[in-house]
Amino acid sequence: MNWLPHKTVVVPIDFSDDSFAAMNVAREMVDEPSDLHVVHVLPVLEPNDPGVIWYNIDDEDRKKHAAEALQKELAKRGHDAVQVVVRFGNPGHEIAQYAKDADVGLVVLSSHGQSGLKHLLIGSVAERIVRQAHCPVLVLKK
Repeated sequence: MNWLPHKTVVVPIDFSDDSFAAMNVAREMVDEPSDLHVVHVLPVLEPNDPGVIWYNIDDEDRKKHAAEALQKELAKRGHDAVQVVVRFGNPGHEIAQYAKDADVGLVVLSSHGQSGLKHLLIGSVAERIVRQAHCPVLVLKK
């Protein structure tokens, strides 16, 4: 019996080992691998970035390459049946918004454990997701 209100679980991936470890935990919480949605958020390119100026880079190519790299890494780690989503923007906001749009039951993510000045200046993606998500959020610490 699944205790989640909705069977879908979202796992944000930033290609760190910690985020892939969160995948292993999330996999144990769902009945089928297809119930896992992996979300990777790319930064928005600024108009003055060299790739934009010289028309070498566009968002569709970036999205395609990120999705391919993520699927390859997930397959290598035994998670090839999950759904992969690539979005653009602020990671905390985009992940919380995707969780709401997809009507998921849980977000599982790793915390990088930043503290002090670095946390104050950069902010915490995990903290933003916890505050903005419509559903429960499981934050895994090292």
